Amino acid sequence: MGQHLLPGNPPVELTLRRSPRARRISLRVSGLDGMVTLTLPRGVSEGEALDFARSKGDWLRAQLQGQPGLVPVGWGGEIPVEGQILRIARGNGRRVMRDGGVLRVPGPEEGAATRLQAFLKTLARDRLATASDRYAAVIDRAYTRLTLRDTRSRWGSCTAQGGLMYSWRLVMAPPEVLEYVAAHEVAHLQEMNHSPAFWALVEQLMPGYRGPRQWLRTEGAALHRYRFGD
Repeated sequence: MGQHLLPGNPPVELTLRRSPRARRISLRVSGLDGMVTLTLPRGVSEGEALDFARSKGDWLRAQLQGQPGLVPVGWGGEIPVEGQILRIARGNGRRVMRDGGVLRVPGPEEGAATRLQAFLKTLARDRLATASDRYAAVIDRAYTRLTLRDTRSRWGSCTAQGGLMYSWRLVMAPPEVLEYVAAHEVAHLQEMNHSPAFWALVEQLMPGYRGPRQWLRTEGAALHRYRFGD
């Protein structure tokens, strides 16, 4: 239904969404990026919903105050790559280059975020394909395709047809976290469930997976703070 600016100090940007399944007006503040969604059930007018949001203004601002800030990506900033915080600096040549603790990004400054995102996606595909191939060979199963997305609801998935999907932001996490997600999704090629047999297979593929799994639960959302202008 679009955007609406809720007046106040500070103003709050709302995303209005109508849901035929909703039974009442609801407000949700995303823990990933602070987006505020106002959901309207059938039969509720936009004006009524906005009145509800205004009545919750103090609560909304308190929630947003506790949210981690978004981090625009560009020269002079920092970004995690395979679990290490790297400084972003101007580079020469045609490719993004890793130079110790620095990522050197060529080209004009306004294109740095786009170039960095492309670099991370390429690196993620390489790391995830390598891990997926290795785990699939262990259980003698093959996947049909590997796709990368910027999903917020899940870090990976496996379809009944054997297609693997991963969030490319996994390459920003420590390597063992990426390895865990690959082991998890490849295990679904054999066990399309979360039964004890499934978790036993994940343990077989990656002993000690519980630590990386917990890291995702506690630290994973912070990877979505980094904004690439998309």
